Amino acid sequence: MDKENLRKTIELRHQLHMYPELSEHEYKTKETLMSFLKENTSLKVVDRGLWFYAKYESPSATLPSLALRADFDAIKVSEDNSLPYASKNPGVAHKCGHDGHSSALCAYALDLDASGADRDIYLIFQHAEEVGSGAKECAKLIDEENISEVYGVHNYPGKPFGTVCTCHGTVNFASVGIEYTLTGAPTHASTPELGRNPAKAVARMILAIDEITASQKPKGVLLATVIQVDLGERAFGVSASQAKLLLTVRGEFGNEMDAFIEALNNAAGEFCHEDGLDLNVEYFERFPDTYNHPAAVDKIMRICNENNIEYEEMPPLRTSEDFGEYTVKAPGALIWLGAGENWPPLHDKSFDYNDALIEETSELFKLIATAPGL
Repeated sequence: MDKENLRKTIELRHQLHMYPELSEHEYKTKETLMSFLKENTSLKVVDRGLWFYAKYESPSATLPSLALRADFDAIKVSEDNSLPYASKNPGVAHKCGHDGHSSALCAYALDLDASGADRDIYLIFQHAEEVGSGAKECAKLIDEENISEVYGVHNYPGKPFGTVCTCHGTVNFASVGIEYTLTGAPTHASTPELGRNPAKAVARMILAIDEITASQKPKGVLLATVIQVDLGERAFGVSASQAKLLLTVRGEFGNEMDAFIEALNNAAGEFCHEDGLDLNVEYFERFPDTYNHPAAVDKIMRICNENNIEYEEMPPLRTSEDFGEYTVKAPGALIWLGAGENWPPLHDKSFDYNDALIEETSELFKLIATAPGL
């Protein structure tokens, strides 16, 4: 990679890191990225509101169109390090490396603008990955432009630097946050039989999770994690009348997760009916399972073999990624790229994206974009 271009994109990454923004509020981040591309490339930059894309139009396309995606939102974590470019936004930081993902895609944009390609290439800069809402909006571009393949790269602390990690089929689990609200009736603590206390129903719901999981007989992994229980008020003379139970449900396969949630809801409804409670169910941060198309993974494996890049076929990750919204519309794959075996983990207060991955990711994007179609 051209050393001046690498310097520019590392500097860009540090600038993004200093001014992190939460999902669906990435206004300065988007503006910074768009300005960088307009000032340093001749690519067509298209503003789509909360997100944008850049397009390289090939003068003599012989291969089908392809899209590459990077995310750019940050998370609610306070930074715990002494970086010269540390976050200036209290309580918000780039602890998942999205500042690096978008900078690496910009690095490839610089190379693409200079060297060209035999196909039209769309560079998607996506908002709101962390809450699962961004890709659903951006993926509309796949249909609008009839894009044939789509790929993304995520940094992977704990894996040897530069190792390409991915798998055939599910690479990241589906997940959703569920909030159950159980409402009964208050009464004096000395006469609990005169009220409707949700404590028993909440306890039964929690204890039933393992039994319901086993009853589903899933092919893949199913997991319900208790996140919070909020029951009653701090008033020793009043029997509790309302409770909230928050779960995060994960599944290796989205359809199995949905069936699991239906079973959980049916059990909750039964317990509440028996105790005369009203039940309300709300869902948050829904992620699909991210499915890697076998032909796309085979293409990545060929690229690694032909270019002496270490490749690892990894098991599916229980963490969620909204990249699955793209691969239901076009063949493609999400790649996890090793950041170093001793690198701090994602979302850790001490994490910082490994700048050396910018060049590695840009070169991988180039190899993917110039390889034959599926």
